[in-house]
Amino acid sequence: MNSTTFKREWFSNVRQDLMAGAVVGLALIPEAIAFSIIAGVDPKVGLYASFIIAVMTAFLGGRPGSISAATGAMALLMVDLVSDHGLEYLLAATFLTGIFQVLFGIFKLGRQMKYVPRSVMIGYINALAVLIFLAQLPQLTNVPPTVYVLTLLSLAIIYILPRFTKAVPSPLVALAVMTIAAIALRLDIPTVGDMGELPTTPPLFALPQVPFTLETLQIILPYSLTLAIVGLLASFLTASLVDELTDTPSDKNQEAKGQGLANIVTAFFGGMAGCGMIGQSVINVQSGGRGRLSTLAAGIFLLCAILFLQDWVRQMPMAALVAVMIMVSIGTFRWSSIKNVRRIPRTETAVMLTTMGVTIVTSNFALGVAIGIIMSTVLFSRKIAQLVFVDKILLDDGAHRVYKVSGQIFFLSRDEFLGAFNFTELVEQVTIDLTYAHLWDQGAVEALERAVQKFRRNGADVSLVGLNEASAHLLDQLTENQEIIAAKK
Repeated sequence: MNSTTFKREWFSNVRQDLMAGAVVGLALIPEAIAFSIIAGVDPKVGLYASFIIAVMTAFLGGRPGSISAATGAMALLMVDLVSDHGLEYLLAATFLTGIFQVLFGIFKLGRQMKYVPRSVMIGYINALAVLIFLAQLPQLTNVPPTVYVLTLLSLAIIYILPRFTKAVPSPLVALAVMTIAAIALRLDIPTVGDMGELPTTPPLFALPQVPFTLETLQIILPYSLTLAIVGLLASFLTASLVDELTDTPSDKNQEAKGQGLANIVTAFFGGMAGCGMIGQSVINVQSGGRGRLSTLAAGIFLLCAILFLQDWVRQMPMAALVAVMIMVSIGTFRWSSIKNVRRIPRTETAVMLTTMGVTIVTSNFALGVAIGIIMSTVLFSRKIAQLVFVDKILLDDGAHRVYKVSGQIFFLSRDEFLGAFNFTELVEQVTIDLTYAHLWDQGAVEALERAVQKFRRNGADVSLVGLNEASAHLLDQLTENQEIIAAKK
């Protein structure tokens, strides 16, 4: 990293980065506690993880301004491991997760992100926005009317204050004002302290207390591999969203290595595996955070808040944090995907809605994205299969038919390819010109073999011309049919 890049990523936006980091640090506290409860571990496990991962990725991540910490998507994958084997095996699995992610980064698997269609990404992001909103509903159910008033007042501050000044992030103002009001008025409302006990000491180094045996590896390996893949998918999508919001690039392979190293370190300090957080990253960007300093500030402010500002943090109204998360939900949702639905191809809309629906119903981001990618691939393949064109030319003597084929020939387009030929026509010579076509697989070779065989059964002499090098090589590899070999020119 040269000095220009270092200054840009760390010190080009100091004031806004520090303030945005403070907002994110406060918002991370109840989330980290909630995710720890989901995973079945003590709240300090999620809080320590959020601090360490945020600090590590600030230095080693590939996306300045992105926030990584303990997440719900990862917590859901840990439930069975914790319930069956306990916390120490979770720490060992977290270490192995980090190893996998570092290897993914070294082998540059981050570049595979380009194969995730935009419709799948939008569906994922929209599903996350909906799930963030739905996650706030328990905090708004069976609560005193005062909670609704504080939530609405917090939202008013968040959205109205920026019209007058952006000197201080409006979510930070909302959190401060509502906390002061709740303390001063002695309001009996749910607070952060009700979510769980906050730790009183910083994280301490310790090795996971598990036997170093093959049996241990067999237990943690499936969980670690799943956590590594889901974590990188979430981190890459988070990085891509921040890329879009800030109009700046990211290094996905460095992000993979940074996430992996962060998980390795957090395993030795009693933390659970984490990954990129779209919601918190949106808070950071919308609060003015752009550089690595904002991520570092979020982690440090989180630790300082739980260690030195415990009394104040415990009394922070959940209503104010709910308002911040509702803001995140609204800001995360890609409203253009609804507004422009008539202009977007129906297949892309179907993929987006399917990804969104599966993710919301199952709360499984990996499953939703996987189904979206599969559906998008199938629909795209069907579309490409229909783009096979065959021009038919009968030469002057009336005995020689030329078929000029253009398009992609593969297993899905074989029927369109074969359907374009008139095998019953009485001609002496047939030329199949493949200059503007490409053979992709065994299905394409088999379709070509059938075409040649049918023409020859009807007495026509068949010639294949125009095969490009890759198609000719595929044909040589996959066919032993002497008729095909003889027809090649």
